[in-house]
Amino acid sequence: MTYDDEPELAGYVPTEGAPRRRRMRVVLRIVVIVGIACLVLPGMLTTMSVAAATAQEACNAWVAYEAPEATAASARFELFAAAGPGWECYTVGAFGGDRHVASLGLIPISPTLSPVPKSGNNT
Repeated sequence: MTYDDEPELAGYVPTEGAPRRRRMRVVLRIVVIVGIACLVLPGMLTTMSVAAATAQEACNAWVAYEAPEATAASARFELFAAAGPGWECYTVGAFGGDRHVASLGLIPISPTLSPVPKSGNNT
């Protein structure tokens, strides 16, 4: 079938579409990308905020247990840590500078620490 067989298509030259359609397609793609970002970004920020607060509280507990002489604790997210990517706990202000205390993992949780036995009072 050729265009000569159909009188309605006489003189028609197929193209990629009107410039308005291409422009509209680009605008719609941008709107969709911005919309998806607006849906995903708040969830990611909330998750990171909760994880940072949980890691800091867990780190405070670890530092109070492991190094009571330290003045503060610092929880940091490290991609290339010795235990793999995750939250790492450090003492701050102890003698000798910052010291690694514990690896808290990707999803930090509050530690369950047993009380430290005192010497001479083991019953």
